[in-house]
Amino acid sequence: MPILNDKLYGKFEIDGVLLELIQSDPVQRLKGIYQGGASRFVNEKWNTTRYDHSVGAMMLVNRLGGSLEEQIAALLHDVSHTAFSHVIDYVLEQKEENYHEMIYEKIVAQSSIPHILKNAGLNWRDILLDESQWTLLEQSAPHLCADRVDYTLRDLYVCGEITLEEVHAFLDQLVVFNGQMACSNLSAAEWFLDAYYKEVIGFFMNPLNMFGNYQLTEIIKLALQKDILSIEDFLKQDEDVVRLLKNAGDSSIEVMLATLFNSKAETGTASCHDVHQTTKMRWVDPLVIGSDGAAPVSQLSLTAKRVIEQAKQRIEKGVYIIVQDPL
Repeated sequence: MPILNDKLYGKFEIDGVLLELIQSDPVQRLKGIYQGGASRFVNEKWNTTRYDHSVGAMMLVNRLGGSLEEQIAALLHDVSHTAFSHVIDYVLEQKEENYHEMIYEKIVAQSSIPHILKNAGLNWRDILLDESQWTLLEQSAPHLCADRVDYTLRDLYVCGEITLEEVHAFLDQLVVFNGQMACSNLSAAEWFLDAYYKEVIGFFMNPLNMFGNYQLTEIIKLALQKDILSIEDFLKQDEDVVRLLKNAGDSSIEVMLATLFNSKAETGTASCHDVHQTTKMRWVDPLVIGSDGAAPVSQLSLTAKRVIEQAKQRIEKGVYIIVQDPL
């Protein structure tokens, strides 16, 4: 039986419909779609792919006892992500950063996925078009879910911000309570809370990362205006789109790409900055299991409550960025 080897979860035996889905073109395409958009262009450590994350979310659902159908939903939840992930949302000014969700049904319907699932005796619409039924995979903020937990642990581990021992210690105490992911003790919930805001504020809101995404957004907007790119091009992989930009022979695009690939940025202030960027509000307040049931960590820990309030303020404020001369 084939075995997947994941950085976080270790070895995972795979066969049947899950193996066929993983080997399919829609899932394999995700190996060339990077989670952080332009992040890998400005820091080579920021290189997690949508494939890594999708397989990881599937493994985490499996670890917590999720059904085959929920594992399938986890594996396929990002197949409609476009090149550079959420950058297309910035280009199209989608504040909820949900363009991939808007096109999900169409992308899946036109792919090999319905046929694969039908051959396994499964209906793709029943599994993939009602996300609310999969309570381990997806939850609205501030709850934990496989999607949110995996990308947080994966990004921070790959970037060296947390250790594998810390990852495993946290995973070992994750439990399911009334169909929902929860922490079995307070200290684990507090640890994940700190980790999550390292992800949001230290990675998503890193001035270099935010400038990279800003610069790539401006490049794509210009390329669309000049018909160098079309929206359909974003159903390819990141490198395919970069190649189209490089081969366009447009001097303005070339200068902007050079600035992107040599990005240097630092935190500015409200009174001294070149770019001000904001991001979607992302926050967590994990449930903690106690003798009386489950309660959000913010109700059990004043420290956690303060961390959440401070993080929300930081996110609402956004990031003021000073762009340095890359040359």
